[in-house]
Amino acid sequence: MNAAVVLAGPWLPAALLFIALCALLYLLFRRMADQEVRQDRLIYRQDARLINRLARWLARYETPYRHLSDLLESMRWPLQPVGFAGLSVTLTIVGAGSGAVFFQSARGIVLFSLLLGVAPYLWLRMSLAQRQLKTQLDFLPAVELFYQCYLITGERNIRSALQRTVEEKRLLGPIQSVFEQLYRNLSVRGDDEASLRIFAASLGHVWADYYVQILRVALAEGHAVTDNLKELITDMRKARRANQQERNRLLEIRIANFTPILFLALFVGINLHYNPEQAYYYYVLDPKGRDMLLNAAVLIVVSFIMGLYLSRKKM
Repeated sequence: MNAAVVLAGPWLPAALLFIALCALLYLLFRRMADQEVRQDRLIYRQDARLINRLARWLARYETPYRHLSDLLESMRWPLQPVGFAGLSVTLTIVGAGSGAVFFQSARGIVLFSLLLGVAPYLWLRMSLAQRQLKTQLDFLPAVELFYQCYLITGERNIRSALQRTVEEKRLLGPIQSVFEQLYRNLSVRGDDEASLRIFAASLGHVWADYYVQILRVALAEGHAVTDNLKELITDMRKARRANQQERNRLLEIRIANFTPILFLALFVGINLHYNPEQAYYYYVLDPKGRDMLLNAAVLIVVSFIMGLYLSRKKM
């Protein structure tokens, strides 16, 4: 039996159907996101839309809804929490159906549906952690530039200092877009607390929390915070070496997260290369082989979750 005949086995149509369904879901939710952005400009349609009724229903669960909304806005993804929740529910249903086809067991249905259901949130958190790593070293120069602009603008108006900081275009890398988002939210959003919370979520480290506390006091009470900013900059300069060491540890955690995927792909690839017929039979047709791949996928997802948890603890 050659490899071409083996690959045309009974599981190939199911695999192609699954891939086509995933591609269709991606295109569908991309279209929904684009349509949502366009229709949000029509004020008279907002309250009548079904998606806004669902959003108000989900908003009753304030803590998870606000957490998800802050994460999505900090990453500037074109989805509202209700759309993101709908994507997760849809993938859970797809995972249940695919688990019934591929694994033909209650355990396979439950685990595969959970894997696909948590995939969007896991991808969101991993993308945010990656951006936080990129902005961590650039945060100190950004605060120093803001401090200079704050002194120039008279030590009173935080928004004017932010505007000057953003307009000078001297911020490094992704930190420029983070400060632009903060200034835009403070200018047009009308909710200073939510704007500061999104900014803190975008950066995700303790120095950003201290900086947000200083801005919160300045915005709420109107007091000058020159001494507070100067003290923050001094402390950050003293802790620069420790911050670099922490960033190196975070990079080690990220590398360790992707190592199991590399070894699994290498293991399966070697088996497929040297013995494609037996490998196909074991990994696709044999229930024990499919369960092994499912267990590997579960352990990989758990390792990513642990990596994200350790990253949050480090930052």
